[in-house]
Amino acid sequence: MKVFILILFSVCSFVTADEERLPNKCEVCKFLTDELQEALERSGRSKEVLEVGEVLDTGKRRRKIKYNTSETRLTEAVDNICERILQYSVHAERPGSLRYAKGSSQTMTTLKNLVHKGVKVDLGLPFELWDEPSVEVSVMKKQCETMLEEYEEVVEDWYFHHQDQRLETFLCQNHVLNSAEQDCLREVWKGDTGSNGVTEEARSTEEEEVKREEGKTHNGGEL
Repeated sequence: MKVFILILFSVCSFVTADEERLPNKCEVCKFLTDELQEALERSGRSKEVLEVGEVLDTGKRRRKIKYNTSETRLTEAVDNICERILQYSVHAERPGSLRYAKGSSQTMTTLKNLVHKGVKVDLGLPFELWDEPSVEVSVMKKQCETMLEEYEEVVEDWYFHHQDQRLETFLCQNHVLNSAEQDCLREVWKGDTGSNGVTEEARSTEEEEVKREEGKTHNGGEL
């Protein structure tokens, strides 16, 4: 079983610094815009009014602006937005950009459940480090920071003048990527998952492995 688990993890889920598996520019832009758009949507409902400009003799400021159209809202949304990329995991069983998603992958979920059921799984690193960001995700976070810095003015232009367009369209399609680099923007995950985010296929795999190991134990075999 130990050998099987090592092979399963190596083939399906283990992330290396292989250059061909690192995130490409399309994937970086896709998730950068996803996170920024989501952050702005969360703050867009605010009815707060900001007082800006010089303080008058009366103690009041010269001008008031709505928070949801202010530069302050954009600055707060952008601040540390690339840190959110570290919440993603590599779902190696999925194709293209769909390999990046929040939550544990099918393989990792299966392995954790096996551990909790008493099956010994050796991945070459402590169990408490299994959820640390992978090489791929860490690289994407750094690339996100570089892209955001490079296209800061484009993001500001969209925010103040072009919010009738999706940020992904305005930034990624119109400014960052050429036509041959946009395939990942059309990829949408349509997998059917349960309430805990595990697909039926992953659950079946886990159940089969647990039954197999229980059978070995009952027959006097070792894990």
